[in-house]
Amino acid sequence: MKKTLEVHNVKCGGCANTLINGLKEEFGEVEVNLDVHPRQITLDIEDDKIETLKMKLRGLGYPLTTDELSGFEKAATTAKSFVSCAVGKFNVATGK
Repeated sequence: MKKTLEVHNVKCGGCANTLINGLKEEFGEVEVNLDVHPRQITLDIEDDKIETLKMKLRGLGYPLTTDELSGFEKAATTAKSFVSCAVGKFNVATGK
């Protein structure tokens, strides 16, 4: 079942590339909408996999909601997303 979810900390195409690459093995094709704030991802997912998706997104630095993290954890997540964004940009530039 296709679902569209809002994702935070996604800043650019590098972040989108990180999300697509980080989620495709477990969740298949992922579309990232960079035209809206907060950004949105659309993917085929059953309700029982939502918690797994949330954990994966937090691990990449892109939580589904701002209230999932606060204080130090929020700062750490923002740092993770910055690194993911840089890696995503590198992957886009090199095609890998």
